[in-house]
Amino acid sequence: MALTLDNLLQYMVSQKASDLHLKPMRPPLLRIEDRLLPTQAPPLQPEDVEKLVVNVLMPKQKSHLEKRLYVDFGYSLAGVSRFRATVFYQRGTLSAVFRRIPFDFPSIEGWGLPEVLLQMCYLPQGLVLVTGPTGSGKSSTLAAMILEISLHRPVHIVTIEDPIEFLFRDAIATITQREVGDDTASFNQALRNTLRQDPDVIMVGEMRDTETIMTAMTAAETGHLVLSTLHTNSAPQTIDRIVDSFPEGQQRQIRIQLAQVLKGIISLKLVPRCDQPGLIAAVEVLRDTPKIQKSILEGSISDIEEEVEKSVSYFKMQSMNQSLLSLVLNGAITKDTALAASVNPSELDMEIRKFLYGAEKAKAASDISASDFLELGVESGKGDDMAESFSDFSKIVELQEIKKLYDELRERQSRELAERDEVIQQMSTDAQVRDEELNNLKVSVSSLTQEREKLKQQVVFTKNELEQKIQRLQERIQQLTAPAAAGTASDKSGKGFFKK
Repeated sequence: MALTLDNLLQYMVSQKASDLHLKPMRPPLLRIEDRLLPTQAPPLQPEDVEKLVVNVLMPKQKSHLEKRLYVDFGYSLAGVSRFRATVFYQRGTLSAVFRRIPFDFPSIEGWGLPEVLLQMCYLPQGLVLVTGPTGSGKSSTLAAMILEISLHRPVHIVTIEDPIEFLFRDAIATITQREVGDDTASFNQALRNTLRQDPDVIMVGEMRDTETIMTAMTAAETGHLVLSTLHTNSAPQTIDRIVDSFPEGQQRQIRIQLAQVLKGIISLKLVPRCDQPGLIAAVEVLRDTPKIQKSILEGSISDIEEEVEKSVSYFKMQSMNQSLLSLVLNGAITKDTALAASVNPSELDMEIRKFLYGAEKAKAASDISASDFLELGVESGKGDDMAESFSDFSKIVELQEIKKLYDELRERQSRELAERDEVIQQMSTDAQVRDEELNNLKVSVSSLTQEREKLKQQVVFTKNELEQKIQRLQERIQQLTAPAAAGTASDKSGKGFFKK
């Protein structure tokens, strides 16, 4: 069976490859998980490549290829996928690269991107840039942001692309997609013309030249949310690239304008996962805080990364190293992968060691370690609308704060328990003393009771004795008084002792 482009593209999709390379004297190459691997097909001859790619070009695209020696276009394979293609000359022969663009693509939550990107989708105006090297997921991230806006905001979205990649459907928002070459002559012309189409959100596929950058910033100044991309590796480098693209005499004015309109920079870097097949994005996030604006105005670009790293908790910013660290701590990538992807591996290595050392200390001092808190964070987030983001360092910081509060709570509880134990011990001692005193009192009471009984018996005995004495005395008195009475009676009768 003759080899056709459609067959190759179908095979590419079945192998879950991101790119297909067609080059003379080499078999078709597939990029799978960031590795470029040859297929089992025989090497392509120059005429084979020409037959494969020229047959799918429209006349206008063929003319562009002949004049410019390259052409970019979109190609759809019904029921399979959509592809972004570029055909170009190298060493006098044609070559081509096709990138797979799925018809249905994940949302921001589905990509596992930091939650702060959702907040940027609801900005009323300003400039948001998505940056990174080729193949880092810039277009997919922009598409996810456009999807979020289209599903939740009743606005007019205009995209300017070369070529159109993701196909959007109207939802709550209405979406107009314009392709450079077919619908407009250039990015700059399309952007100027778009301002008359009552847009709310403008997506520029790439800010390729000074005029496009200037027009995009002007559009952001005049009340539009502008989303675009740049091929830069970090937020500070992006700001430098924008400012340096203008003549020196205009750079002061550009810094002022950029400080006012820039709302965020999202820098992406795809790295291989260790927990499952595939790639995952490390994400650097910069936002328009007062200190960031001041650094842009003063040209203190070197201070920006430090401010980003210090503003994780409140502004949800994060550096690339912090995002890589989060991926390592969540078990999504290995330490070696993170160090290889970092622009400052020594600093990242120190941060990883610090966290691992802290986790060991926590495990030794407590029943709950740092890894347990990560699992706790994952479990607690299962019911949220936002899927967990392994690259979001602010979640790590939140867990750190939770652990810090937990440790403080445990320390306070331990202190309170120790204080209570002391109070209980003192109360127990006091109770023992009181028990002894009570026992002594009981003994005293018993002794006194016995004495009382003895006294009562003595009183009864004395009383009886006295009564007997009284009775005897009375009897004696009666005996003594009886003769006297008798004498008195004889005197009265003329008889008696004294009668003469």
